[in-house]
Order: sequence, then structure tokens, then C-alpha cells
Amino acid sequence: MSRIFWMTILIAAAIACGCSKKEEAPAEVGAPQPVIRDTQSITLKVAPMEGALAPDLSVPDFSGKEVRLSDLRGKVVLLNFWATWCPPCREEMPSMVKLNNAMAGKPFQMLAVSIDEGGKKAVETFAAKSGIKLPFYLDSDGKGSRLYGTTGVPETFIIDKKGVILKKIIGGLDWSHPDVARFLDEAMKQ
Repeated sequence: MSRIFWMTILIAAAIACGCSKKEEAPAEVGAPQPVIRDTQSITLKVAPMEGALAPDLSVPDFSGKEVRLSDLRGKVVLLNFWATWCPPCREEMPSMVKLNNAMAGKPFQMLAVSIDEGGKKAVETFAAKSGIKLPFYLDSDGKGSRLYGTTGVPETFIIDKKGVILKKIIGGLDWSHPDVARFLDEAMKQ
């Protein structure tokens, strides 16, 4: 019995030594992330979290004009990654229109960023068929979704006026619910 015990300990120690490559400790949930100034030359190992500075995303609208997240400081931003082929994305769109209309005239900006490979044509076709009118932006090359570490769609980030991620929402949501408007109004007061 003693011999089996010690052999088990030795084997476990040998395995542990073989897997002892030192890795960085994972970031604590909610811990501020370092400021990233040059997003072109790095790859994020950890997706941005609540409480972290939002990576500086730049995406084109339908006319090709780039909008840069850092240029929206002073506004609360709802950054939504979505796709035309995604049922939960399509389901939440009408409530996003209601929210965007309710926030008109306030320090708020919605960025509905499509990850469709079909780009502008796919989104225009969807908008024409559905009647959805939102500020659509394009991430056909996937740079933005990679920068934010999205794992699917829809994924939404609510970013405060200083550029800090307040909430990350995975999956669809009824954006017209009064609690959403209250949360955003409170964030705009900060």
C-alpha cells in the first residue's frame, strides 16, 4: 500500500513538472486592464471585461466614413456585434430601434456593428426587408470582433462616457425594457 502511494506521488510530481510552464495569471474579474494604445501590433489574450477601458475600435458606416470609439468620449455607447443570419440578433433589432429613438438628443450613441462577410450589401438587404433603421457599421474583416474577443452574436458592450466597459451582454435582450433606459440614463449622469 505504501509503495503504491509513493509511486502515485512520484508520477503526479513528474507530470506536474512537465506542465509547469509559467503562464501569466488570469486577470481578476472586473480588474482594470492596461491601457492599450497600439491595437494594430498586439493580440489580446483576454477579452475586455467590465471595468476595463474599451479597446479603441474603428468601423466604417455605409458611406465608408470611419467612426472611432475614442471620438465618442463624453457619450454612453451601446456597441452591438450582430449578423443578419443570426435569429436572436434579428429578434432584438426592433427593441434596439425603440431604445435608439428614446435616447435621441441625449449623450448616447448606438453602434450596431455587423460581422456579415457580405458586408454592406447583406446589411442593406436585411434593413430593406425588415424596415429596421439603425446606425449600422461594418466589421466584415472581423477585426473589431477579434479586438473585443466576441465568441458569437449578439454580443453587446455598454461603454461609459470615459470609455470604460460598464456591461457586457451575451445574447439577445429586450432593449426597450424600462430598466435598460434607466441604466443608460444613470450612466449618462456619471
